Amino acid sequence: MAEPDRLSRFVARLYDRTPRWVVPLAAVGCVAAGIGYTLLSDPTRSAPDALPTCLLKLTTGLDCPGCGGTRALWYVLHADLPAAARHHFLFVLALPFLAYFFVAWAGKQAFGWRLPELRVGPKLVGVFLGAWLAFSVARNLPWPPFTALYV
Repeated sequence: MAEPDRLSRFVARLYDRTPRWVVPLAAVGCVAAGIGYTLLSDPTRSAPDALPTCLLKLTTGLDCPGCGGTRALWYVLHADLPAAARHHFLFVLALPFLAYFFVAWAGKQAFGWRLPELRVGPKLVGVFLGAWLAFSVARNLPWPPFTALYV
C-alpha cells in the first residue's frame, strides 16, 4: 500500500483532532445563513427578475422544482403556513421531517443523544420524489386548474 501524501496525512490529523460538535455547528451555521438571507432579502417583495434569479426560469420561463421555496421559507418564518403552502406545498410538508432528521443527527453527533429514529425506506423516498416531480410538471402546465399552481 502506498504511503499517504502530505495533504492526506494533514486532513487525517485534523479529522482526529476535531471535536465531534464542529460538523453539526457548521451545518447550523449554514442553515442560519440561509435563514438570514431569506429574512434580509424579503423574497415576497422583490421583483421577479431580481438577482439572484433561477437559471432555469431565466432561460426557459419554467418554474424549477424548488421555485417558491425561498418565499415559502419566508412565510414559514413569519408563521403564515397557508401562504407558505401556496408557494411550495411539498417544502412545507417536508420541513418538519427534515428538521427532526437534522436535530436527531446533530444531537447524536454533538451530544450522543439517541432520539427515536424515523424509518424512511426507499419506497417512501421514491413516492416523495415522484410527487415532487408531478408537482413540478403540473405547476408548469399552461391551462386551468394547473395555472393556480403558478408562483
